[in-house]
Amino acid sequence: MATEEGTEHTSPMDEVMKNIRRELVRRVAAADRDANRDVYDALEDE
Repeated sequence: MATEEGTEHTSPMDEVMKNIRRELVRRVAAADRDANRDVYDALEDE
């Protein structure tokens, strides 16, 4: 949560949620790359 002064204060729960979101994004991106490997490979060859 940001305060009026623009400084950021995070609780331990905020940190945990941030880490969970980061891991979910990483896993979804990896699954997408694996599911569409042929497309990614074709783009690399261009």
